[in-house]
Amino acid sequence: MTTSLDSELLLDAVAALREANIAFADAHPGEGPGRQPVHTVYGGAQLFAADTVSKLGAVALRALDTYAPDAAALGRALNISEHPALATIERRVHDKLAREPIEDFRIDFEDGYGNRSDAEEDGHAAAVASELAKGMRDDSLPPFIGMRVKPLNEELRVRSVRTLDLVYTALAESGGMPDRWVVTIPKITIIEQVEFTVSVLRQLERKLGFPAGSLQFEAMVETPQIVLDSSGRSLLPRLLEASDGRLRGAHFGTYDYTAGINITAAQQRMQHPSCEFAKHFMQAAFAGTEVWLSDGSTTVMPVPVHREARGGPALTKSQLAENAASVHSAWRMHFDDVRHSLAGGFYQGWDLHPAQLVTRYAALYSFFLDGIDAAGVRLRNFVSKAAQATLVGDVFDDAATGQGLLNFFLRGINSGAITEEEALSMTGLTEEDFRGRSFVKIMRTKR
Repeated sequence: MTTSLDSELLLDAVAALREANIAFADAHPGEGPGRQPVHTVYGGAQLFAADTVSKLGAVALRALDTYAPDAAALGRALNISEHPALATIERRVHDKLAREPIEDFRIDFEDGYGNRSDAEEDGHAAAVASELAKGMRDDSLPPFIGMRVKPLNEELRVRSVRTLDLVYTALAESGGMPDRWVVTIPKITIIEQVEFTVSVLRQLERKLGFPAGSLQFEAMVETPQIVLDSSGRSLLPRLLEASDGRLRGAHFGTYDYTAGINITAAQQRMQHPSCEFAKHFMQAAFAGTEVWLSDGSTTVMPVPVHREARGGPALTKSQLAENAASVHSAWRMHFDDVRHSLAGGFYQGWDLHPAQLVTRYAALYSFFLDGIDAAGVRLRNFVSKAAQATLVGDVFDDAATGQGLLNFFLRGINSGAITEEEALSMTGLTEEDFRGRSFVKIMRTKR
């Protein structure tokens, strides 16, 4: 067969395309192999201590034991009594709360901290660093941890950087940073705030002797301007360009964002259509990168309406029933919000109260265990035919779906909903297949 193109005449075009392809591949390596936390718990800096995680875990276990003491009670509380894996969900929630109740904790010097004097914040910064050092010695910190500073606007920039400097310097002097440490930058409105963050982190690395590029940050997506600025451009993809490779995550701020676009307080909620718009923007901007995405929080807290006073009379049956109804109502809202986030492709979110840990894990486990049998059959059949399209029931699979099925199991293992042994048994894959995280690689191997 004859062709018409002269390869010599395309040398410049080929070189330009090759350079662009390589640059795109470098910027979009896909998800990294590391574990992403399923949530971030925020707590005021004034309350942080080395044993905060264990204390919050104990509160969560008490809430579970009080308001859902067995699988049947949990099923009724969350309207999942008919779930076929209810007993497994309840058992794994209980085990998780006893073993590792919090995966990621953020020490908050912003909204959860309030307005305090400079002297008071200096004191809390020193106390936080001291407790972090103690937590590292005692091995009592969660797997992921960090701090949120104040916004980098002109009113709060100096205070924000001083707090950051105090904590980082004290940690360096006491022996180093906790593993997987990150700083959260809130209320970003202009790209210069990101560039300034990078400059501050570089300077701290040089002054404190940390390896270049080791200090990372995550961005709060909670202003309209970060989604779409006054010129009609989105700042989101530019965050990655300006981050010097330091951007680890992007966290959606439900209530600041909705307030910023004039949604009244009564209508501010996780599942508002405006939030879906912003989160779709986040997914499009960071697709194929190693930036972790996180959804926001449910602000209705699962707390009892009646409390028994020390030395006072015991609560009546009516009061106990009202307490249970209050907790269950808030649990159902949080459970539904987490399930909605998971269905939308956000596998991390915020929790603000220890009792929300119950529904965080119940939602995660129920979500993945819902479809595990069908997903296992589809993936096993797909792999066994070595990249040939298959029909299981009335669902037709193609290669992209194969990666989606693999991702389902990878996320399920990451969340603790599915054990690695279960995934291997259901799919017929090997540990090496899962470690590769690529359906294309699996197909090449099976061929």
